[in-house]
Amino acid sequence: MSNAHLPVGMVLVGVTVGFLVVRYFSRKKAGAFRSYGWIGLAMLILFEVLLFLRVGWVGIYFTPLCWTAYLLLTDAAVFSLKGSSRLSDSPRDFFLLALASIPLWLIFEAYNLRMQNWTYVGLPADPVLRNLGYGWSFATIWPAIFETADLLQALGLFARPVPPHAPFHRSSRTLWTVAGAIFLTVPVVVPARIGQYLFALVWVGFVLLLDPLNYAWGSRSLLREWESGSTTIFWSYMAAGIVCGAFWEFWNYWATARWLYIFPILQGAKIFEMPAPGFLGFPPFAVECFVMYETLKAVGRRLVGFRQGQRITETYSSAVESK
Repeated sequence: MSNAHLPVGMVLVGVTVGFLVVRYFSRKKAGAFRSYGWIGLAMLILFEVLLFLRVGWVGIYFTPLCWTAYLLLTDAAVFSLKGSSRLSDSPRDFFLLALASIPLWLIFEAYNLRMQNWTYVGLPADPVLRNLGYGWSFATIWPAIFETADLLQALGLFARPVPPHAPFHRSSRTLWTVAGAIFLTVPVVVPARIGQYLFALVWVGFVLLLDPLNYAWGSRSLLREWESGSTTIFWSYMAAGIVCGAFWEFWNYWATARWLYIFPILQGAKIFEMPAPGFLGFPPFAVECFVMYETLKAVGRRLVGFRQGQRITETYSSAVESK
């Protein structure tokens, strides 16, 4: 496969695009295709042409440029299918998702400092331009996953109900959380030469650790969804990971500034730059994106509630003292 990694990758991307396009045009539309979607499509084509012409800045920022265009195109497609979309309904929430994507991804970058699974090459020498590329790229990760999951749901996939699960008791949820904590701890406490093989634990650990907390706090939760007789969120985000993984590796392969995988597993069996087994990490990572963002929102709501409670208490105390 090492000699055929590019053809295999191109087939993977072609099948992905073909499936999405055919499915899209076979669905009934609920709204117009927004103008920014056409802008996104034009941007994608333009950046591909400029990359072929070896325009320097396009090669350096090729990944975030393409993902920015993808987000516009995908959001417009979602709107045309549902009559609503993240960017159209609430640009503020969309911006907050992109903003949160940066520190959330930096958690995995912190793990990588110890576990050494990937590295970056071809980056600008100027730290300002380099950090611009980092921040811009990282800001597209969570929106890409969420928009793709929205698109797959709007295409009518994974909507079939499943038998409701019995309520998850506190003891079982605690076991999930403990397992997640173990998964997230072991890879960084074992010797680095062993930890390099254990990033799969990180790709699922936050789901196990945080989803039970989301459940307990009344937030959107995979466990609660399963109890209600649905697995739409789980499977749509798993599939979004596959779609985004194919596009991530496709655009990264052609970029000047890109990442390379250095973990010691099947380096001779790559699809684009990714060793083939690494593609198995994209689906659980996408589910992890959903769970982590729900936790972030839950923590934010609790902090806001705590501060409002403090203000009410202070106001009450002041009123009492004035009497």
